[in-house]
Order: sequence, then structure tokens, then C-alpha cells
Amino acid sequence: MQKFTAYIKLARPHQWVKNGFIWLPIFFGYRLSDKQAIFGTLGAFIAFCLAASVVYVLNDIKDIQEDRRHPLKKFRPLASGALSSSEATLFFIALLIISIVFSSIILNKSVLILLAFYLLLNFAYSFKLKHISIIDIVCISTGFVLRIFAGGMAANIWISPWIVLMIFLLALFLALAKRRDDLLVVSTGHNPRKSIDGYNLEFVNLAMVMMASVIIVSYILYTVSPEVVDKHGTDKLYLTALWVIVGILRYMQIAFVHKNSSSPTLIILKDLFMQVVVVAWLLHFYMLIYLFREN
Repeated sequence: MQKFTAYIKLARPHQWVKNGFIWLPIFFGYRLSDKQAIFGTLGAFIAFCLAASVVYVLNDIKDIQEDRRHPLKKFRPLASGALSSSEATLFFIALLIISIVFSSIILNKSVLILLAFYLLLNFAYSFKLKHISIIDIVCISTGFVLRIFAGGMAANIWISPWIVLMIFLLALFLALAKRRDDLLVVSTGHNPRKSIDGYNLEFVNLAMVMMASVIIVSYILYTVSPEVVDKHGTDKLYLTALWVIVGILRYMQIAFVHKNSSSPTLIILKDLFMQVVVVAWLLHFYMLIYLFREN
């Protein structure tokens, strides 16, 4: 039973929440009641969850020595010794085969190509790109953009450039916050990880503030743009900017005051404040575009 639990932890299913971005296209594309779109999106979601676990297992295999020196990551299955490198390698191969077979059966060609690119990008990230500053966070952000496009292609929905831009910017912001946490770990005397080469607290702090500002401005411009107002039939979308601003302020509070921005996923899953903000934003947006459309 302990081995089974270790394998589950190695796959990191809690990180699958990131693939929730795949569902955004059917939300903004008014396809929530379209069974075919829902089925296609669900298939893409499962495929990306499997692929994400493949990547996480590979990362843990590659970073086992660094993880053993980390105050928190040393408790991961490989770093702690709960699983051996050979067991993790076999698990990686099995997950990869399952991911390929499932995706080949379920996904259409366009989404399959995106998934293949997602895997190749993350393999390159694990072996080399994670050690190149700025390129590393761009790779992470690109992964989120690929999820958006996968959701759109799975449901046959056109993706707005506004959504692509804001998801990319938000992912950059979150990646910078994670790098900031890595830097704080180094400041406590633990051995540095190669992934923070080229960063320091001053640079990351300034970059986070800059990205937060750009995200807020971009979101407001999105909500008042004529094409968006015409598509959604309401000029009240700017009101939802409140939740975006509060959410970013809360995340910066977690990063700068509480100094605990190591895992965006765990913050969303455990921080009640952030959960309320995300749900409130979704409900507010839903009411404006589905219930109170003006035309």
C-alpha cells in the first residue's frame, strides 16, 4: 500500500488542476451544453493530465539529487527513498505508453500534435531549458497557452488572442513567484538549484510587479474592447476586473508577506481567499454573459 501511495504522489495528481485551463474555451465559447464539445474537452483534459504526470515523473528522476537538498522536496517519493530510480523509470515508461495510446485513440489530429509538442517542450525543459533563465519561465507559460489551444481545438472553438495573451502573462507571473520562493530557500542556507541561476530577489520582485500591472491593464482592455462587448452582448464585463485585481493582490501577499509561493496549485487548493476569488470571478462572468446578456 505504501508503494502504491508513493507512485500516486510521484504522479502528482493535485497538479492536474492546471489543466482546468483546457475548459475555458467552452466556457467563453458558449458551448457548455454541447455534448460533443464537452466530450472532446474531457478527452483533451485526461490526455494532458496523463502527459503532465509523465513530465513530473521525469523531472523527479532528473532532479533527485537536488530534491534531496531541498527542505520540502526531500520528502518526495524518489528523494526520500520511498521509490528507487529504477521503479520510477519503469513507472515513467508505463505512463508514457498509456498517455500515447489513450491520446492516439481519443484525440483529433490537431490536439494530438499540440500534446506531442507539449511533451517535447517539457522534455527539453527537464533536460536543458530549465537551467536557462527567462527561457525557463517562458517554457512554463507556453505550456499553459498550449492547454488553451488544446481546449479550443478539442471543442472546435476559435481562441481569442486576448485569452492567449492574458493566460501567458498570468503564467509568467506565477512562474516568477515560484522562482522567488526558490531564491528564499537559498537565502536560508540550503544549496541552490540550477533553475534559479540568473535570478535574484530584486529582479524577480520587479518582474512580478511589472507582470501584475500588465495583467490588470490587459484584462481591463479586454473587457472594454468593442469586439468582446459585441461578442458577449454586455458592456459590464469591466466589473469582473475587481476579482482579478483582488486575486493578484492576494497572490502577491502570499509571495511577499507570507513568503510561500512555491506551488501555485497548492495555493489554489488550500487558500480559501483565492478559492473565493476564483469562484466569484467565474460566477460573475457567467451571470454577465449567460444570464444578463443585453443583446
